[in-house]
Amino acid sequence: MNKNILKHSAVYSLVKSHVMFTFKRFYGEYIVNGKENIPTDVPVIFAANHTNALMDPLAVISALPKETQIVYLARSDYFRNKKMKNILLYFKILPAFRMREGIENIDKNYEVFDACVEVLNNRKPLGIMPEGNQGPQHRIRTLMKGIFRIAFSAQEKYKLKDGVKIVPVGVDYGSLENFGDHIIINIGKPIEVSEYMETYEENQVKAINELRDRLTEDMKNLTIHFSSSEYFNCYEAVSKAADAQSRSKTSMMNVFRRRQKIATKLSELEEQKPQLLEKLSKLTTRYNKNLDKLQLKPWVFNQKDHSAGKILLTALMLAFTFPVFLIGLICNFLPFFSPDFILKIFKINPPGAKGSLRFGLSLLTFPVFYLIQALIFFKKLKDNFLYLILLIPMQYIFGKLSFFWFRHFKTCMMKVRYRILKYNNSDLLKETESIHREVFDLIQA
Repeated sequence: MNKNILKHSAVYSLVKSHVMFTFKRFYGEYIVNGKENIPTDVPVIFAANHTNALMDPLAVISALPKETQIVYLARSDYFRNKKMKNILLYFKILPAFRMREGIENIDKNYEVFDACVEVLNNRKPLGIMPEGNQGPQHRIRTLMKGIFRIAFSAQEKYKLKDGVKIVPVGVDYGSLENFGDHIIINIGKPIEVSEYMETYEENQVKAINELRDRLTEDMKNLTIHFSSSEYFNCYEAVSKAADAQSRSKTSMMNVFRRRQKIATKLSELEEQKPQLLEKLSKLTTRYNKNLDKLQLKPWVFNQKDHSAGKILLTALMLAFTFPVFLIGLICNFLPFFSPDFILKIFKINPPGAKGSLRFGLSLLTFPVFYLIQALIFFKKLKDNFLYLILLIPMQYIFGKLSFFWFRHFKTCMMKVRYRILKYNNSDLLKETESIHREVFDLIQA
């Protein structure tokens, strides 16, 4: 095992502080539940769902105490380049070899598993994505056996006494790619591996399966699990239609819980009343097509704040604060959009990793461009060092205000568009509103 894995690193802590500061500000709403469930000074494995590449382990790390230095497993193909391998190992990331990378590599996992056991026996936390692969849909896929083999191997040191714990984590994103949406991190109660050790000593396969079933169920309860792949678009449309009915009054956690219930109910429908789910699927397909043609979002059908007076007042406020938006745009155009330019220039678009790449590049673009821009203004302002200190955070603050301005602007324009369509007595709008009500009535039923 690499010597840096267990060693406390000041550079790791410094880099982590920068990454975590940026990570928490990448999201418009950052929510962590269950911090009291995080064990301290014990061998613990954090097991999270995997939908969003690099962002998933960062989500777990962000919820842990600041001083925690967790060891993570990552895809072995990241380690092919020798320099990248050394960097990853330095930052406490170990390779996990998968069958698709060739059966000759599977034996290497035994060395990695031994390293993981040593990490746990030194009371250091370990992070594993037990699904073994990632996917954008809201569902917990079949958990791989590796996490349980590691857990039981480490638990053998403690026998039937409390020792290794597995902490299930559920992560939910408002968007897998875009800046400014929500992230919810739910930390579950620790599972004591010792509770399954007696069974493990008698029948290893049975113990692994029982522990896997327990962890699977806990992870499903901590995130949104919709068992069907076929009707996933239907779930998305139904959830958005339900969100629209209570958009102005509901906290993001209440929205999350409602979406959990919808996913559960639709999964039950698929088993018990497939004809009804098929009808709902056809309705939501037409609903989505109509919304695209109208260039509207489902929330626009909640008409409580669509009055001409409120829209006019919003427009006046937007006009009054436009200079703030303009300053924020000028200061943040290069750092904000340069990651997308880089991805396009080099034609990088790996499935399910665009958000992670965008975030990773922004870790460099924002501090670099902020510093360059601050130095340019610094020279213009007669070398007053106080201005330099203030200019860097002010760019960020104006960028944040600019982003909020733009969101309000888009909301206002959509309300205007809706009122114009309403005034013109649009048949397509009438049909879409009718489908919206029908979808919502079916949800209620």
